[in-house]
Amino acid sequence: MKDTIKYVGLDVSKEKIAVAIAEEGRQEPRYWGMIPHTSGAVKKLMKKLGSPENLRVCYEAGPTGYPLYRLFLALGIHCEVIAPSLIPQRPGERIKTDRRDSLRLAQLYRAGELTSIYVPTEEDEALRDLVRCREDAKEDELRIKHRLSKFLLRNNIKPPSGVNKWTVKYFNWLDTLKFENSHLRIVYQEYYHQLKEIKQRLLRLEKEIRLQSTEGVQAPKIQALQALRGVALITATSVVAEIGSFKRFSTPRQFMAYVGLIPCEYSSGESRKQGNITKTGNRHVRHMLVEAAWSYRF
Repeated sequence: MKDTIKYVGLDVSKEKIAVAIAEEGRQEPRYWGMIPHTSGAVKKLMKKLGSPENLRVCYEAGPTGYPLYRLFLALGIHCEVIAPSLIPQRPGERIKTDRRDSLRLAQLYRAGELTSIYVPTEEDEALRDLVRCREDAKEDELRIKHRLSKFLLRNNIKPPSGVNKWTVKYFNWLDTLKFENSHLRIVYQEYYHQLKEIKQRLLRLEKEIRLQSTEGVQAPKIQALQALRGVALITATSVVAEIGSFKRFSTPRQFMAYVGLIPCEYSSGESRKQGNITKTGNRHVRHMLVEAAWSYRF
């Protein structure tokens, strides 16, 4: 029995890992127990379970990232990170525990019913964190702009005629605003100061993105994508960072399905109905490609 393949399901959380094992065949999976979420505890467990070539490990993608996956690769153990949204669910099941989740993972993994995700390299993951940090900063900028504009609207303060919002002239006008009421003055200063800070954050992030586009590991891909109309530095870098390797897709149709830019379909018999795009997969890439399409059009 030592040479049989063991399918190990891990329910990973911040502090603990629930472990279940399903051996080759039709036996029921068994629950091993709970171990600390540390590299030492994981290595000790794998030695107890058997030789690396006889182990198949899986766990759900989550906030803990991919260090565990890379640890298994370093140990020579086959590991897959599973897409949580594509795990088959039993109708009517209302009980969820770490034990049940690990047993379910081991059982479905043995049956080949799980869909794994692409795990980026450490360089690609770092670049992805960089572009997502800029994306977060842009969202923060939009929020503070809304707060500031609504504050001015509540106090019936309007820019001069012919001055459009968030242009250079508009910011120059904001610099001239004065408030007699100390409460309103503090509120305005805090909103405006926060907006200026976010703009400085964006400049620093975009400077690093520009550096990575010329000197980074993915620089050739980023430069090549910018040859497409509607695709500039930020879009090219974001798409490369999120996708990693384009070799995963043999056809453009597969790539469009991955980012959810294909129409949904409800067909049966002679009837065929297609609707809006599916919006599945990576929303960051989908957003960038839609923006690039609008830029291409206009």
